[in-house]
Amino acid sequence: MGRTRDAAIAQATERYAARIPHYMPFELRCLPDVKTSRATTEARQKEDEGKAFLAAVSPGDFVVLLDERGRQLGSRDFAGLVQRKSTELQRNLVFIIGGPYGFSPEVYDRADMLLSLSAMTFPHELVRLFFVEQLYRAMTIMRGEPYHHD
Repeated sequence: MGRTRDAAIAQATERYAARIPHYMPFELRCLPDVKTSRATTEARQKEDEGKAFLAAVSPGDFVVLLDERGRQLGSRDFAGLVQRKSTELQRNLVFIIGGPYGFSPEVYDRADMLLSLSAMTFPHELVRLFFVEQLYRAMTIMRGEPYHHD
């Protein structure tokens, strides 16, 4: 949700995102921020963002929410997950990074899996960078390339 405002973070994110299509089809889609005002409640913002998220996924997509309460995987285990899902799914594997308040109940209900990068909370711009790097790392692990070191 939302674009990356910090140019250095955006550049680093794009650098990793540009590498992934060499391994598999990939699209990094940033949904526009929802309109808010001082009167907008946290619940209302999550609800509006949730509608945008749900409109962006198809019924057969496997949806993974990046959420601090989700399952934590090491890089090799994450690569295994991506490899399994890329072969067994007939639709897309979709990873969603939430807004500042997380996800609405409707988005949690739609999710097939919760995945955590850390028990800590990070700004969505950094999560986007961290996640795209981990996805690239997963590609190199799957191909046996020397990028990842245990």
